[in-house]
Amino acid sequence: MTQGKEENGGIETGKEEKKAEGSEKAANNEGKARAEDNGELKERLLRLAAEFDNYKKRTANEVSTAKRMGVAELMKPLLNVLDEFELTIMALGKVKDDNISKGIEMLYSNFIEVLRSFGLKEVDADSAFDPYKHEIVLTREDDSTPGTILEVVKKGYMLDDKLLRPASVIVAKEREGNAETKSGTEGSGANKEEMKKEK
Repeated sequence: MTQGKEENGGIETGKEEKKAEGSEKAANNEGKARAEDNGELKERLLRLAAEFDNYKKRTANEVSTAKRMGVAELMKPLLNVLDEFELTIMALGKVKDDNISKGIEMLYSNFIEVLRSFGLKEVDADSAFDPYKHEIVLTREDDSTPGTILEVVKKGYMLDDKLLRPASVIVAKEREGNAETKSGTEGSGANKEEMKKEK
């Protein structure tokens, strides 16, 4: 009988060991599953953080662009006021009251400073004609190099790097006599070469 009990005890111990091994495997499997879940959650969290960071940058750029567009839309009608100020200052030369002249010049100076603080710049018109910044209203025969800006009829303005209004300019063109002289000398040179060939 004792032998039977020992055999039963051995079987029971074996069963307990198997149960312990099974529970260990289950715990290991559960631990692996948790680790995988944690890894996936961490990845998702990092992805969400990156997306949110991109969203913030994109939104900041959109807000900045919208602000610049709003300022540009506001500036366009103010350019006409600026033109009228400049015409008034030119006409003030005929007025003998210095107080009025100084007052209007101060107003103009303050007005232009406010506009410049928002990024307004005059289009450079001291160089050669640039079709992206200048608009030709007239060409005039001149000894200057063709394409040279002779006179600015209406100032052009930019807001930072965006053109608000091109400068209206008068541009030099070659004198007709000079053009004929050049073509005449070129023709005579060609005639001389033909005469040499004939000889």
